[in-house]
Amino acid sequence: MVNFDDEVDVLVAGSGAGLAGAYTAAREGLSVAVVEATDKFGGTTAYSGGGGVWFPCNPVLERAGTDDTLDDALTYYRAVVGDRTPLELQETYVRRGRDLIEYLEADDRFEFHMYPWPDYFGAAPKARTDGQRHIVPAPLPAAELGELREHLRGPLDTERLGAPLPDLLIGGQALIGRFLRALATYPEVRLHRNAALTELVVEDGAVVGALIERPGGTMAIRARRGVILAAGGFEGNDELRRRYGVPGSARDTMGPPGNQGHAHEAGIAAGADTDLMDQAWWSPGLTHPDGRSAFALWFTGGIFVDQDGRRFVNESAPYDRLGRAAIDRMRAGELTLPYWMVYDDRDGVTPPVQAPNVSFDATEKYVAAGLWRTADTLEELAEVIGVPAANLVATVERFNAMVAAGADTDFGRGDEAYDRAFSQGESPLVPIDRPPFHAAAFGLSDLGTKGGLRTDTGARVLNGDGTAIPGLYAAGNTMAAVSGTVYPGGGNPIGASMLFSHLAVRDMLER
Repeated sequence: MVNFDDEVDVLVAGSGAGLAGAYTAAREGLSVAVVEATDKFGGTTAYSGGGGVWFPCNPVLERAGTDDTLDDALTYYRAVVGDRTPLELQETYVRRGRDLIEYLEADDRFEFHMYPWPDYFGAAPKARTDGQRHIVPAPLPAAELGELREHLRGPLDTERLGAPLPDLLIGGQALIGRFLRALATYPEVRLHRNAALTELVVEDGAVVGALIERPGGTMAIRARRGVILAAGGFEGNDELRRRYGVPGSARDTMGPPGNQGHAHEAGIAAGADTDLMDQAWWSPGLTHPDGRSAFALWFTGGIFVDQDGRRFVNESAPYDRLGRAAIDRMRAGELTLPYWMVYDDRDGVTPPVQAPNVSFDATEKYVAAGLWRTADTLEELAEVIGVPAANLVATVERFNAMVAAGADTDFGRGDEAYDRAFSQGESPLVPIDRPPFHAAAFGLSDLGTKGGLRTDTGARVLNGDGTAIPGLYAAGNTMAAVSGTVYPGGGNPIGASMLFSHLAVRDMLER
């Protein structure tokens, strides 16, 4: 028998978007303990530049006059996800998100705005190319967090480049800030930092609490209603990445350092079944002078070439699709890291990347590290990046010809709405014809792993025979992603974390 040091109704592991579960429990009169493995609250969500959620037909969108329907949204979602995940789980995500936003907006501490962001598979049935399925949290003055301000994770520029903390929280920081601000008003909420859930306590087949590792030793917390595992993925753990076959490395993930997979391992030890364990939310990674390749998007020029000097992808495609294209080529032995973005001098030596997520450091540091290379001719550039000159010249000539013709017949760059999201609807095709020519090194990055514990529509964790484990729930990247092996739209990861942690508490209340 375990001697418990504390007892609450609900124990939540993780302090990212899964705080929606903690908030729901507190608002419904339950006592809550949140345990965060690091010294900062917010998880991967706090790094998100937008902090958006993909919740079709929610009240924010309805007030903006959307003509979307839940049936259309579900048609789209099922078309891109397929039967890789349970259809009832997909339907729960698509249909219940608007209920969560309505629930949050009943509290004036939460505010969201429509932020048009096209669906990531624009050619799929019932895709919305006008972005009417996406909302973001309203900005929040940092001062409104009071003492909690110093415990909020990020932004990335602060953590990696030493930039000063902003006075106004936006995106994921605003979302986490709003949850923290609300939770601080409930007396029966305990927020623990430097507290990693490492083991679940099981009695008679039911999860009744957990063991928490803290600097001063182990703390045991009993959870009368249930434990929600929403502690992110295991992207920061190279050993687990190798075990489950996740491409890339912990060095290049955008997840925070605490995402080591402890909650995954605790759930598995308690009998949980898993799925999608080799999957992540992928992206191209611009390589920085510290050696890390960081998520990058919004390319206003340039092409990606492989080790043979040949173009291999639509550079304007959604980031997860770009990352997966790179992985497919790597597995086929047709792409090695780094691969290169080749571009001309119309904007100088800095690559045409408008959203590097980690801001550019000094140009001379990239040049000194060999990450940005320049030559007067394409033949010379090929030599300095180690690719066949004839191939690179032919690749650029072919690309320029397609630009002149106005159509990318090789990879369809510009064919879908997302491709044109960063060019105000205009063609994203830009020629490479102004010397000198440049190349920037890219690697493979990710926004976290997406494999985890299998759940039902109430976020209850399932064992190998499909039976729910009493008292155990999962959400976010600790849960096997409802979207399977694809990324249907911006805000899908944060949205799923918020929704299923909320539904977990709803299930506890019903039981």
